[in-house]
Amino acid sequence: MTNPTTAPTSGNPSAPTRVAVLGSGSWGTTFAMVLADAGCDVRLWGRDPAVADEVTTRRTNSKYLPGIELPAMTGTTDAAAALAGAQIVVVAVPSQVSRATLAGLRDLVEPDAVIVSLMKGVELGTDERMSQVIVEALDVPLSRVAVVSGPNLAAEIARRQPTATVVACQDESAARFVADACSNSYFRPYTNDDVVGVELCGAVKNVIALAVGMAQGRGFGSNTAATVITRGLVEITRLGLELGADAATFSGLAGMGDLVATCTSPLSRNNTLGRHIGEGMSLEEAVVATGTTAEGAKSCRSVLDLAAKHGVDMPITAGVVAVLYEGLPVEEMARGLLARPQKSEGVDG
Repeated sequence: MTNPTTAPTSGNPSAPTRVAVLGSGSWGTTFAMVLADAGCDVRLWGRDPAVADEVTTRRTNSKYLPGIELPAMTGTTDAAAALAGAQIVVVAVPSQVSRATLAGLRDLVEPDAVIVSLMKGVELGTDERMSQVIVEALDVPLSRVAVVSGPNLAAEIARRQPTATVVACQDESAARFVADACSNSYFRPYTNDDVVGVELCGAVKNVIALAVGMAQGRGFGSNTAATVITRGLVEITRLGLELGADAATFSGLAGMGDLVATCTSPLSRNNTLGRHIGEGMSLEEAVVATGTTAEGAKSCRSVLDLAAKHGVDMPITAGVVAVLYEGLPVEEMARGLLARPQKSEGVDG
């Protein structure tokens, strides 16, 4: 294995960075587009042969990104072909199946590749963040794992609308390597070393977006949404600080930036699913109406478990779990949040 403080190189300074993207859904395909637009040689792996063929031959993915023209990239269902020679391996599979998916690919990953997580969740059963799952499933050092998070709604980025993101990694050179690979005219990456904080922001903001959507589905307005968003940020910060994250992360792109985008946009799957719940649908009905399972609906329980292990109070997260899995009406969740004992505002409040 190469020195973990040195980013891998192609051996040819003029050759494009070779990247494998695992997961040909909307976000995986969009990030593959970002990388290809930045000049990388991209191979997009998925399980659907029709999607892989369409990506390669027609430069579209009509199943997940209808109407979007993609740059040249190779779609494939052959994991070995996708991963061969890849200097960066991007993981964009659903968080709750990531361990099983990656374990089967362990022997195919190049030993010096940087692994990039686009996943936003906490694993059920273990309460582990996705970087921890990657380390265990692929048997790689944490210094080779980067996480990407920010106000990055796939549908907007696919239309090449300007946005920024955060690439976090313990190793500064690896973070910069990934940032350079995905930097283009509409996608601006910043780097930091707060993997814990960036990952928690990405996971918990989905849960807060569910709560905002539930409130909106019940007809509550902007005051309620702003209250839930602001106090949701307090919950994320409280948990992050307990786990050793950097306080500055929570006011940045991965924190407030991503939280606002996910909680307020109709393009947000978590906000949309929450709205359906607020309108009276069951979780199963809401998943069908949304068209996919929002990550927050699965990871809210593991986030709450993680908080309980560390003695962190997360009332909004607890309320979402109670609505989705314990039959609590949305109105009672809202009233319960406002009926909490009065305290000074702040992370400890």
